Amino acid sequence: QVRLVESGGGLVQAGGSLRLSCATSGRTFSSYGMGWFRQAPGKEREFVAGISWSGASTYYADSVKGRFTISRDNAKNTVYLQMNSLKPEDTAVYYCAADLLGRGRYYLAEYDVWGQGTQVTVSS
Repeated sequence: QVRLVESGGGLVQAGGSLRLSCATSGRTFSSYGMGWFRQAPGKEREFVAGISWSGASTYYADSVKGRFTISRDNAKNTVYLQMNSLKPEDTAVYYCAADLLGRGRYYLAEYDVWGQGTQVTVSS
């Protein structure tokens, strides 16, 4: 059974940085595509960034391109989201998700397992 546990959220001022981590259980992490999504109050969950099983392909929402970077360490069964130049509109609960078919693309429906989420709050 795959379990995902996010960490690294918190309160930061606009312009600051945070790094989210998602630790994954399971012996086949290196075959999973991984993604980060976020959900702000009153809004739908939206794609933020994704990475394929090998790390060769990465995908970003237009709103975070150039500011956020997704990466993975298969030796540590962990995926990261480095968030720089944070804006108040980045405030949301951030969720890590696993795509067991290895793709790590934009589409919420392609993800099979979800973490519990971590709150990111950006003050102006």
